Amino acid sequence: MRKRSVFLAGSVLILLLIVLLGSIAWFSYLRGRDSGLVFGDRVAVVEIKGVVADAEPTIENLTKFTKDDSVKALVLRIESPGGGVSPSQELYEEVRRTVQKKPVVVSMGAVAASGGYYIAAAAQKIYANPGTITGSIGVILQFTNLEELFRKIGFRMEIVKSGPYKDVGNPGREMTPEERAYLQDLIDNVHQQFVRAVAEGRRMEEEKVQEVADGRIFTGEQAKELGLVDELGDLKDAINAAAKMAGIEGEPKVVYPEEEKRSLLSYLLDQATENLVEQLQKYMGLLLLYPLPHGSSLS
Repeated sequence: MRKRSVFLAGSVLILLLIVLLGSIAWFSYLRGRDSGLVFGDRVAVVEIKGVVADAEPTIENLTKFTKDDSVKALVLRIESPGGGVSPSQELYEEVRRTVQKKPVVVSMGAVAASGGYYIAAAAQKIYANPGTITGSIGVILQFTNLEELFRKIGFRMEIVKSGPYKDVGNPGREMTPEERAYLQDLIDNVHQQFVRAVAEGRRMEEEKVQEVADGRIFTGEQAKELGLVDELGDLKDAINAAAKMAGIEGEPKVVYPEEEKRSLLSYLLDQATENLVEQLQKYMGLLLLYPLPHGSSLS
């Protein structure tokens, strides 16, 4: 009698476990999120949101999904107005490496401009909504001139420097013609890197890219006419296209990176540090940017 009770109890537990696992798998399938129980060939969606400041988290996700044999293609969902030159270039190169192993399709959200477009150009195919704000192929280096304000409040900076260009961007004085020419040459060089990257990624002539690389923004519809975007469509269209390129039949299963669990304090400290560093870099004139033009609306 006792053995029979143990057997029944064990059977019930096994049945409950099967139901639980089945429910989790079904829920994961419906949501298209990675719970570790989505089976079969999959399309991974990696999101790039906000200002491009740190490439490492996205690179880690791309590397993870590239090594995952069950992931047959990737979609980059870009929702970014741009950001730093270096992280944008790092992400561009990582996407190019990924393309050599698996299909990569970009889906542009409300905005994927400047550095956001730089990254997108490395993919095999780009989807944008008709009203997506994109383009803004250009570079900017910003300085603040507080000379008049300093004079009014009686503040004066004393500079000791090792060379004539060491304090370029000093907010306490006017920029010299030589300094402006030096910085313009620097900007032109970085801008040409941007143009060259777009030309290589989009398989366009550099002269053709140069024609639209004056900082202008475009709608998704305009960008398609200019050859900067391949198709008009949303995230689902991009996922279906990636699945087709990978040879996945039927409705593709979709997986997202696991969200990192962080404490509220950790998040607030990271945000505060990032904002402080960004403001200091801007003030000191140390930050080269691929941003949207001033006054552009993201709403």
